[in-house]
Amino acid sequence: MVLSARATQAKASVDIVARFFDEVHALTDRPDALDLTFGDPHELALPGLTAALRAQIEPQSVDWFAYKTSERAAKEAVATGLRAELGLPFEPDDIAMTQGAFGAISLAFSLLTDAGDEVVIPVPGWFCYEPMLYAANLTPVRAALAEGSFDLDVDAIARAITSRTRVVIVNSPANPTGRVYPKASWDALAEVLEEASRKHGHRIWILSDEPYRRIRFDGIGFASPAGSYAWTAIDYSYAKVMLAPGQRLGYLALSPLLAADERTELRAAFMPVGLAIGWGFPDAIMQYAAPALETVSLDMVELSRKRDRMYGALTDAAIEVTRPEGTFYLWGRAPGGDAQAFCDALAARGVYLMSGSLFDQPHHFRISLTATMETIDRALPHIVEVAEPLG
Repeated sequence: MVLSARATQAKASVDIVARFFDEVHALTDRPDALDLTFGDPHELALPGLTAALRAQIEPQSVDWFAYKTSERAAKEAVATGLRAELGLPFEPDDIAMTQGAFGAISLAFSLLTDAGDEVVIPVPGWFCYEPMLYAANLTPVRAALAEGSFDLDVDAIARAITSRTRVVIVNSPANPTGRVYPKASWDALAEVLEEASRKHGHRIWILSDEPYRRIRFDGIGFASPAGSYAWTAIDYSYAKVMLAPGQRLGYLALSPLLAADERTELRAAFMPVGLAIGWGFPDAIMQYAAPALETVSLDMVELSRKRDRMYGALTDAAIEVTRPEGTFYLWGRAPGGDAQAFCDALAARGVYLMSGSLFDQPHHFRISLTATMETIDRALPHIVEVAEPLG
């Protein structure tokens, strides 16, 4: 065998996603395809994004495109935004700029874990947690969300913790369910992790995966576990709110509640570990643009219209769906209980949804609301017609 054991595990855990990615992108190149799969843009880039990048493309000094780690202006912009959003006293040095949330998660694993450690992940949850953990020589341990409501199940997390647990990953607003968890959930989780950390003799961290933090509906508020538990690191990506997953900009942020000596140790490791994992810093232009990109956002009014249109039509057709409180996804139970059969029947009509099989949830499906309203309106009659005999 040529592949390492960890590469083999990582590949096996994400093969279904990789195959689907290739297949759906080949199929949705057709002009008549109705693509509701990934959170890709379906219209030209947001003007604020292109303006921010255009403003930085012309060199303003000889070192404009020299090596960049975490640029001070970018970190200051992030810290200012976090203080305003979360009401916590973040400082620029609490921030490490990264290649999107992928880079931030990878940096967190390198900073906080050793080979063989366990990391608790939510189920259903993002399908890249497991392969990233395997690639880092870590062991994923699943903790199911509450059945039906998809609330954070703190008791399930507590049961998943062992003497090898180092990190618990949480995701709010959550992909794929669209749930936004309240502060009470974080307070309860903090109690569990305090007790578990004392029991096992080492600190268990929270990695709060927050790339959809600014995509919330109906005026619902947001609380981060960083305000409830000092040993929290936040990963963030601008790709979601900008609808530009091909432009990689993100960060890892330490909770400012963390003790000063621990913050100092981690801050000092940001740059050398970021270098060690393969120069995990964002490109120069993305960092220069970060202050302007803090204010760039997709149209939440239009996204709310899409959410309401899709949710209303599916519930009227007696299809069981979770009303998303955040993200740009809609999570539903497949009519007849077989998500792959449901998605295959729709694909035969040129309508593409994501089967819950990609999340190891074969009874569910996910719809991306980043498609145009025209696409949604054209896809809905097909979805309802295919669902009727199955339901």
